[in-house]
Amino acid sequence: MAYKQLTAAEVSKKVINKTDLFILDVRNESDYNDWKIEGQNFEFLNIPYFDLLDGVEEILDQIPANKEVMVVCAKEGSSVMVAEMLSEAGLDVFYLKGGMKAWSEHLEPVRIGELTKGAEIYQFVRLGKGCLSYMVVSNGEAAVIDSTRMIDAYLDFADDIGVKITHVLDTHLHADHISGGRRIAEVTNAAYWLPPKDAAEVTFEYQPLESGNVITIGHTAIDIQALYSPGHTIGSTSFVVDQKYLLSGDILFIDSIGRPDLAGLAEDWVGDLRETLYTRYKELSEELIVLPSHFMIIDELNEDGSVAKKLGALFAENHGLNIADETEFRELVTGNLPPQPNAYQEIRETNMGKIEPDDEKQREMEIGPNRCAVR
Repeated sequence: MAYKQLTAAEVSKKVINKTDLFILDVRNESDYNDWKIEGQNFEFLNIPYFDLLDGVEEILDQIPANKEVMVVCAKEGSSVMVAEMLSEAGLDVFYLKGGMKAWSEHLEPVRIGELTKGAEIYQFVRLGKGCLSYMVVSNGEAAVIDSTRMIDAYLDFADDIGVKITHVLDTHLHADHISGGRRIAEVTNAAYWLPPKDAAEVTFEYQPLESGNVITIGHTAIDIQALYSPGHTIGSTSFVVDQKYLLSGDILFIDSIGRPDLAGLAEDWVGDLRETLYTRYKELSEELIVLPSHFMIIDELNEDGSVAKKLGALFAENHGLNIADETEFRELVTGNLPPQPNAYQEIRETNMGKIEPDDEKQREMEIGPNRCAVR
């Protein structure tokens, strides 16, 4: 039998299409329990590589014969060796090219929909990390919002559809992933926008992003309207795009809400978070389609792989938007917090421009799931 590779892009399609897949994850148990590839019709078996050095015979009866089988490790090497052993034992198997490192970095572009006058909005889904970023396209120009550090994905996509990136925006100073916004702006000579209340310690120049700013993309005037919405950070800013979409950053997600503690100020910011969710957002049209900057669980994906839902539906269904008692709300967002993201302080300092880790160090800093939400 043979063994072949699957790319992160191919596995992404299996997630979106809800394809059956059996994953043999040969990382250590703690790494597997912390973070793994998720799919609605995926099955899993975690056997550390070092337990398989003497052969795979003892696990053959645990591997289904009627499903595609993929072996996964951290960077690829161990999964290739296990895939080879399984192949020699008579199984057709795949291994994940680049391992979990490649899975963490893959971005899957999904077209969200049309705006007025032929403009469009795209969502870049980082399935391995739960990060979501955006490109608004109008009349040959584009704005990129909450980009990841994998900037080639945006540059190549812009080239493919024939547009020039003229604006780059971050809804806030990120603590769970390294922003590529400043680098994209440098490469494309675009304006880089950042909320000034989050930028007190940055070491670079930026355009101050403040409530009421209107950023026009293309001369057909697709407007991105900034809405000050603190709580996740003191400067967090949402965007209303073309009076149709609400880009909520890390304040509001489909099945959860943003956490207020990643700058160490949970008690100070919990009131801001509640005011944004229960007052500022209540003043908006419930017909706005919410496009967040993260998702927590694979069930939040729509049939086309997008993550989006009307604001009115979230007011009805999201538990974090339906806590009448302020004391209970405060307890939820300060006393029920998940572990903090890996290396979040270093990530914040990188996004401030204070440190400049190399590419491999940046990968290490981002390992694991995003943890920006409370539910």
